[in-house]
This record gives sequence, C-alpha cells and structure tokens, in this order.
Amino acid sequence: MEETFIQVLIALIPAALVGAIAYFFFKRFMENEAGRRRFLLHKDAQKEALPVRLQAYERLALFLERINPSQLLLRVKPQSQDKQGYENVLINHIEQEFEHNLSQQIYMSNECWNVIKSAKNGTIKLIRSVGMKEASGSADKLREAVLREMIDHPSPSNVALEYLKKEVKELFG
Repeated sequence: MEETFIQVLIALIPAALVGAIAYFFFKRFMENEAGRRRFLLHKDAQKEALPVRLQAYERLALFLERINPSQLLLRVKPQSQDKQGYENVLINHIEQEFEHNLSQQIYMSNECWNVIKSAKNGTIKLIRSVGMKEASGSADKLREAVLREMIDHPSPSNVALEYLKKEVKELFG
C-alpha cells in the first residue's frame, strides 16, 4: 500500500508542477491584459478630454485678460464720477467673470486654480487699495491711479496667465 502511495505521489508531482507553472503564466497574462486595457481606455479618455481641458484653459486665459486692470478699465467706463460706485462696479465685473468660469477648475491642477483665484483676489485688492489711497473722489481719478499703479507693478492676472501658459505647455511636453 505504501508503495502504491509513493507511485501515485511520484505521478502527481509533475502534474502539480505543470499546473503551477500554467497558473503562474495564466495569471501574468491576465494581469498584462488588464494593464493593456486600462492603458488603452486611459489613452482614449485623454484623447477625448484634451480638447475639453484646452477649452477650459482658453476660457481662463480670457478671464485673466478680461480682469486685467488695463483691459477692465477700458471696457467698463464709469457711469458717474462716484469713485466708490465705480470701484464696486469694477469689482462686481470681476466677481461675475469669475463665477462664470468656476466650473473650469475641474480641468486643471489645484495649483493653477489657486493662482487664478489669487489673480482675481489680487486685482480686487489692487482696485480697493488704490481707491483708499486716492484722495480725490472722482471715478476718472481712480482709473488714472490704477493705471499708474500698473506701470510700477505687474498685473496679478499677467502673473497668473504666465503660470497658465506653463501648465498648458506641460500637457504637450
């Protein structure tokens, strides 16, 4: 009986070895196939998502151009000489532009979105600080003072636009 058991065991060892090797190769094959499918799905998704992402970057570039104080002051003219009222109108325009583009944040990095928010807040801060410094109560004087400030310091939106361009270049590099 012991002899037949040893013979059966000797016959099963090669079969078990072949089965283990087949299992190992089949498992590796399935893992590679799953990885290949994931890669192809990711590649297809990237192909479809890239135009949408680029459109989001374009919209935010337009937003940054529109809130650039030199552009904003030319586009939004004062309706009266009330400095405080004009300051509020400018800030409302910036806020409306920002709210219109809020959904674009899902297509870019958190760092880029934070830079864009900082540009918006920096532009508002610039308008408010110049408005507080300007002794004259005229809307036209506020416009002149903001433009003078822009000569001495780069616009927050220009800094953000450079960062945005850098991130778009990274998409292709």
